Amino acid sequence: MHKSMSSSQIVELNVGGVIYASSQSTLSSEDAANLKQIMSTSPKDSKGRVFIDRDGVLFRYVLDYLRDKKICLPENFQEKCRLLREFEFFNMENAKKDLQGVDQEMRDVSQSSQTPGRGYITVGYRGSFAFGSAGMADVKFRKLSRILVCGRVTICREVFGESLNESRDPDHGESDRYTSRFFLKHSSMEQAFDCLQEAGFKCVASCGSGTAGALNEPLKPGMDAEENKWNHYNEFVFVRE
Repeated sequence: MHKSMSSSQIVELNVGGVIYASSQSTLSSEDAANLKQIMSTSPKDSKGRVFIDRDGVLFRYVLDYLRDKKICLPENFQEKCRLLREFEFFNMENAKKDLQGVDQEMRDVSQSSQTPGRGYITVGYRGSFAFGSAGMADVKFRKLSRILVCGRVTICREVFGESLNESRDPDHGESDRYTSRFFLKHSSMEQAFDCLQEAGFKCVASCGSGTAGALNEPLKPGMDAEENKWNHYNEFVFVRE
């Protein structure tokens, strides 16, 4: 059971406009050799809190380290350089080393995830038969509106390169994640299959829906009624061992 803490042991801080409360023992930690001196010479705000003119948001990670002696950053943290500067300001040498170690680990994970390896990619398309002015006499074998790509982001980029359209799924900064929102900039299934074959993938499964046939549904603007009857969806699963 935790011992109760008196009010004299609790210190309120105003760091760049962000209010914190912590214990005297945490703020006196040997990992923050400069912090105690800064607090003793800093002015007080209108509420009597010690005012420190630093980044108030990043100070939460300074306190976290003083409490737990470890770096714990949220996913997709983008301000390591600025946090390093805060650690330098408070003379937190151990925290600096640990942060640099975390940064190196993330780079190693990112590099390893880019190394070609096993994985799955699913390619699908929604299509129809396109009819010309002469009706069935002028029918085209296949009309594709878009080729969809699902799988691990690093593998999809490796396989399809510049032909991969990522506009609906911008990079979130994660080193290794999955998405079902990619599509290709071209509409040739054979070109997509060539890319997959050249990258060492093999097709292991496929499925497809039947055509709409005589289904009567309201048409979208610009859609041909006859063509709408032949809408279908096909999907192919590729694997690289």
